[in-house]
Amino acid sequence: MKIVSYNVNGIRAAINKGFVDWLESEMPDIIQIQETKAMQNQVDVDFLRMLGYEIYWFAAEKKGYSGVATFTKIHPKQVIKGLGNEFFDAEGRFLRLDFEDFTLINSYFPSGTSGDIRQEKKEEYLELVLNYTNELRKSIPNIIVSGDYNICHKPIDINHPEKHEDTSGFLPQEREWMDRFVASGFVDSFRKFNDKAEQYSWWSYRGGCKPKNLGWRIDYHMVTEGLAGKLTAAWINPELSFSDHCPVYIELHL
Repeated sequence: MKIVSYNVNGIRAAINKGFVDWLESEMPDIIQIQETKAMQNQVDVDFLRMLGYEIYWFAAEKKGYSGVATFTKIHPKQVIKGLGNEFFDAEGRFLRLDFEDFTLINSYFPSGTSGDIRQEKKEEYLELVLNYTNELRKSIPNIIVSGDYNICHKPIDINHPEKHEDTSGFLPQEREWMDRFVASGFVDSFRKFNDKAEQYSWWSYRGGCKPKNLGWRIDYHMVTEGLAGKLTAAWINPELSFSDHCPVYIELHL
């Protein structure tokens, strides 16, 4: 089973840049999209049905903002939209699909780069997610939490870490939350297979960061420990340029 997570920074823009052809050639079993920036009725999704995908969409109430969507060839037993928090659910950040053998969560974590208020909301969201997964694991042991976390966990995950110690996305309290999330029973799937530096999933559009590979690894598939042994591969595709992010992949044998 191949699962992809991809912050497309606008699904309509990505489609105009070749997303459809890429998906047709890639054909993952499940693809999770963050930052759709569109309502489902604003996008021609017939191509997804033609490729055999079921479509689950959770848009923000504000047009052109945030939003997540999951396209799957495997029919879920249950779909839950939102965390049950009015503020964050209005921003379309959390989509859960329950399958026979595991639960898949698609999340677009808030950014704190626009100021202190948004940073506080980001940290509130982090605690909500941790509490949610802690509770969920009491009844469902196999969970994958995929998406754009907007956090670099370790110095190896960011270019020139010494320059970013006071920057949202690499703040001590954010990295400490990642430590607690892992300690709660999650495994960073990519680092299970790749411990090299300069492996990034996001590059600022400013200053020619992509050609210089001045990036951040902020997109993850975090899997519970019981699923980690079923991982057969995890990788990043930095060559794809439909967005300022690139897709991240896992393969599992279930």
